[in-house]
Amino acid sequence: MFSAIARIFRTPDLRRKIGFTLAIIAIYRFGAHVPTPFVNFPNVQSCIDLTSGTDGLLSLVNLFSGGALLQLSIFALGVMPYITATIITQLLRVVIPHFETLHKEGQAGQAKLTQYTRYLTIALALLQSTTLVTVARSGQLFGVTGIPECTQLLTNDVWWAQLLMIFTMTAGTGLVMWFAEMVTERGIGNGMSLLIFTSIAATFPGAMGAIWAARGFEIFLLVMAVGLVVVALVVFVEQSQRRVPVQYAKRMVGRRTYGGTNTYIPIKVNMAGVVPVIFASSLLYIPALIGQFNTPTDGSMPPEWVTWISQYLTTGDHPLYMAVYFLLIIGFTYFYVAITFNPVDVADNMKKYGGFIPGIRAGRPTAEYLDYVLTRITFPGSIYLGLIALIPLVALATVGANQNFPFGGASILIIVGVGLETVKQIDAQLQQRHYEGLLR
Repeated sequence: MFSAIARIFRTPDLRRKIGFTLAIIAIYRFGAHVPTPFVNFPNVQSCIDLTSGTDGLLSLVNLFSGGALLQLSIFALGVMPYITATIITQLLRVVIPHFETLHKEGQAGQAKLTQYTRYLTIALALLQSTTLVTVARSGQLFGVTGIPECTQLLTNDVWWAQLLMIFTMTAGTGLVMWFAEMVTERGIGNGMSLLIFTSIAATFPGAMGAIWAARGFEIFLLVMAVGLVVVALVVFVEQSQRRVPVQYAKRMVGRRTYGGTNTYIPIKVNMAGVVPVIFASSLLYIPALIGQFNTPTDGSMPPEWVTWISQYLTTGDHPLYMAVYFLLIIGFTYFYVAITFNPVDVADNMKKYGGFIPGIRAGRPTAEYLDYVLTRITFPGSIYLGLIALIPLVALATVGANQNFPFGGASILIIVGVGLETVKQIDAQLQQRHYEGLLR
C-alpha cells in the first residue's frame, strides 16, 4: 500500500493533478469561512454555538456547503444550486424532446446541456441567495426566537446592502462551479463530487466531537464502531450489481467478421444514488417552511395546522416523520430510476447492433425482461436507501446527535461513492504508467 502511494508521488503527471486538486479544495474551504459583506459575523458565530447550527430547515443545504450556509459566507450556497440544476436538467429530458435529442447527440449535445445547466445554476443561485438574505434579515435563519444574536445577523439591512449580498453569494456559486470544472479538467476525479465530499468531510470532526462532549467517550466509541460497520455495508451495496448477460451475433462486413462477443449490462442495486434522499428531504421541508412563515411573530398562538406540522413533520425523531421520509425515499427511488434507465432504448440499441439476452427474444420481450429485472433490483435498493437515510434520525433520538450525523443519510452515501470513484481513477492512471495499480 505504501509503495503504491509512493508511486503516485513519483509520477509527475499524477502528482501535478493531485496537487492541483488539493489546492482548489484548500481555496474552497477558505472561501467557506469568508463572510459576505454586511454580515454580523460575531453574532452568527454566537448563534451557531447556541443552536449547534444544524437543527433548522436549511440543514441539508448547510451539510452540502460544509457549514458555510449558516455562516453566511461568500460560498454560502456551495454546490447545491448546481446539484439542483443538474437534477432539473435530467428531469426535463422526459418533458422536453429537445433535451433528450441533445443527450443522444454525443459530446456536442452534452456540451450544450452543460451550458444550459450553468445558466440554470446562476438563476437558482440568485433565487436561493435572495431567499437566504431575506430569511437572515427576518431573524428566522436558525429557527429560534428570543435570542438577540440570532435576530441581528446583518449590520446593514438597506436595499443596496442586501443587493450586494445577493450578488456576492451568486458570484461565489459561479466561482465554485468554475472550481469544479477545473478540477474535472485538470485534476483528479469529478470536481463537483470532490467539492461535495470535502464539504461533508469538514463536518465530521465537529459532529463526532459534539457526541463525545454530550454523551461521553463510551458512546463515542460505540458510534465509531457502528459507523465502521455502516461504511462497510454501504461499500458492499454500492459495489453490488446484477449482470444481465448479452451476446452479439457474428456479422460479415466485406471480408471481416464482427461481433460474436459476450458481455453484460450492469444493473446496480442502488442506481438512483443519493438523489431520492435529496428529493425526500426537500419535499419534507416544504410543510415546515410554510408553517414557519405562518407562525405569528407577536407571541400569539399559531393556527392548529401550524402546530400539527411543527409537532409531527419538523422533528426528525418523531415516528410519523420517519415513516413519511422512508416512504418518500422508496417512491422517489422508483421515479428516478424510471427516468434515468429506459429499457426500451436499451433493447432497441441491442437489436440494432445484433445483441440479445440468451433465452429472450430481441425487441419488446427484451425491454419487458429488463423492466422486470430493474423493478426487482430497485426494491431492495430503495429499502437500503431508506434505512441509510433513517440512521441520522435514529441517532438524533438515541444518542442526541444532530440531523447531520456523519454515518448515515446523504453524507455517508456521498463520502463512500466519491471515495470509491476517486480511488478507481487513481488506480487506473497508475496501471497505465506502472502496470500496477493502487488496489490489489
